[in-house]
Amino acid sequence: MGLIDQVSINALSKRDLLLIVKALEYTNENTGLEDFLELRNSIVKELCFLTDTTEEEFVNYLESTN
Repeated sequence: MGLIDQVSINALSKRDLLLIVKALEYTNENTGLEDFLELRNSIVKELCFLTDTTEEEFVNYLESTN
């Protein structure tokens, strides 16, 4: 298996993205490890940049039903 330099989110559904964001928040809250919150924030920040939205708009979009 080759090394992975980048990960693509093209195949992730809206639900999968929401689960990742919420899992990182939950893990941070229950372990107190800031690395999980930093990773969550980094992912959301990058996705907001790519979609030209605010964090609130993006999370609301993920939480909305299809």
